[in-house]
Amino acid sequence: MPRSKNAVASRARRKRVLKAAKGFYGKRKNVYTVAKNVVEKGQTYAYVGRKLKKREYRQLWIARINAAVREEGLTYSEFINKLNVKGLELNRKVLADLAMNEPASFKALVASVK
Repeated sequence: MPRSKNAVASRARRKRVLKAAKGFYGKRKNVYTVAKNVVEKGQTYAYVGRKLKKREYRQLWIARINAAVREEGLTYSEFINKLNVKGLELNRKVLADLAMNEPASFKALVASVK
């Protein structure tokens, strides 16, 4: 019985990797063994990056809220504590958006929790 190599699946797998490596420089785009490693590393960075993006946005929102609240004479931690004591459940994304785009509304909110 002849040996089966399953050329169709092998070729499809290689084509998928080389397609993902499109736009890379040098051998990275057209040599399968090199492209395979680079694509795999790129996918790892993409996975980690999706997690880091969440951290970085939260950090940005906190910095914006802190800057806006300090103009009103509070610190970020005091403001968040007073929001929780009052029972106002606004997330940091919404608070940062208010602070940036609607300063009057944000000032009213800060005044209500003082």
